[in-house]
Amino acid sequence: MARRKPAQVHGLAVVDKPAGVTSHDVVGMLRRHLHERRVGHAGTLDPDATGVLLVGVGNATRLLRFLTALGKTYTAEVVLGVETSTLDDSGEITARHDMPGITLQQVRDVVAAHLTGPIMQVPPMVSALKVDGKRLHELAREGIEVERQPRPVTIHRFEVDGTDDPLVYRIEVTCSSGTYVRTLAADLGTLLGGGAHLRRLRRTACGSFDESQAVAPDQAVLITMAEAMRDYASVTVDADTAALVRNGRKLPTDDRWTGEGPWAVLDPDGDLIAMYERVDARTAKPDVVIPASPDPG
Repeated sequence: MARRKPAQVHGLAVVDKPAGVTSHDVVGMLRRHLHERRVGHAGTLDPDATGVLLVGVGNATRLLRFLTALGKTYTAEVVLGVETSTLDDSGEITARHDMPGITLQQVRDVVAAHLTGPIMQVPPMVSALKVDGKRLHELAREGIEVERQPRPVTIHRFEVDGTDDPLVYRIEVTCSSGTYVRTLAADLGTLLGGGAHLRRLRRTACGSFDESQAVAPDQAVLITMAEAMRDYASVTVDADTAALVRNGRKLPTDDRWTGEGPWAVLDPDGDLIAMYERVDARTAKPDVVIPASPDPG
C-alpha cells in the first residue's frame, strides 16, 4: 500500500456553516478548496444549524480536542406548546400543549432558577454521542431509544427576549462544551408546564472565535496554529528548549506558566510547537507535539 503523502497545508479555518449541510460536508468542501486531505472539525453543528465551525487542516487536526473544549455561544428560538421527536423543528410533532398566558418574566424566572449555572443534562437521542460504540442518532434512526445518563454542563448566560408571537421566545446562550441547546429548549417547555422545541439555531462564537471572523467554506483562509490556540495561556521558549520540546521532554514550570494549563508552547519565532499539561506543581509534559513544518501566512 502506498504511503499517504504528508499534509502540506496547516492551520485553522473559521467557517460560517450554511444550513442544509452536515459538519462533515463542510470538511469535504475544505478538502476540495484547499487541496488537502487531512481536515477535521471541532464541535459538530446539526445540518439545519448555522454559524461558527472551527476546521483544522494538516497538523492543526491534532489540536481539535482543545478547540472542541472551548465554550460556545448560540442564538435560537424556543417554540412553546409543541414537542418534536428531535427536540427541534426538523422532527415530527409528538405532543401539543395548551400554554396560554405565559409571560416573558415567567420564562426568565424559570431560566434563572433551573437552567443557569451548573446543571445536569440528559443528551438527546439525536446527538452524536456514542453509547456502546454507536452514535445515538444512528440508534434513533433505527427506532431504538437507550437510557442516557445525565451529564454536568454549565450555562454561563441564558438570555430570553419575546417576539411578536407569544409562544416564541428568542434566546442567547453561552455554555460549556457538550451542552445541547435543543435539550435546554425542551426542558424549558417542561418546566413551564407543557413542552417546547428549538428552531433557527446559530452558533455565534466558539471561544474567542466569533461570527465576525467566519466565512463561507469556499472562501476559507487559514490562520496559524499559534493563533488557533489563542484561548489558552502561552509560553515562549528559547531555541535550545524548543529542541527539547520537539523531542517530547518534560519542562520545569516558572511564573510564565500561568493557571493550570493546558499551555501553548511557542518557539522564538512565535510558532506553536506543542501543547503542554501539568504533571505536578513544578513540571509540565507534552500533550501534543507539532511536527516541524511551516504554518500558513
